[in-house]
Formats: sequence, structure tokens, C-alpha cells
Amino acid sequence: MSDKNFQQYWKRNLTYLVVLLSVWFLCSYGAGILFKDALNNIRIGGFKLGFWFAQQGAIYCFVIIIFVYVNLMNKLDQEYDVHEK
Repeated sequence: MSDKNFQQYWKRNLTYLVVLLSVWFLCSYGAGILFKDALNNIRIGGFKLGFWFAQQGAIYCFVIIIFVYVNLMNKLDQEYDVHEK
């Protein structure tokens, strides 16, 4: 892999990381702490939505983000021909 391709590859990888971790931050910190008062007006399964995000929603979001990241990185590896053969 040339130096230019290597830099492009890592730039896209870091972009994916920043975006996905920002989503996780908004789900865990934002929905569970900052916006919990507004979200507590909505109920899911008898529990307030702000409480649900703080206890379980952030974990579900993180697991989904892991699968999204794996998918994005597999596509990126294929594009730059650094995938496992």
C-alpha cells in the first residue's frame, strides 16, 4: 500500500470512529443524562425512556455500533485491498 493510500485509509477509519463514538456519546450521555427529563415523559414497557436509555439503551446502541463498524471496516478493507484473504 502506498503512503498516500495508507493515509487515506486511516483518515476514513478515524472518521468512522469519530462519527460512531459521537453517536454512542449522544445515546449514552445525551439521552441517559442530559435529555433524560424530556425523555422521561415517554414510557417503554412501563419504564421512563430516560431511565431506559441510561440502563439499557446505551448498551444496545453500543452493540449495534460494533456491528456497523465491522461492516464499514470490511468494506473499507476491500476497497483498499487490505482485507483478509
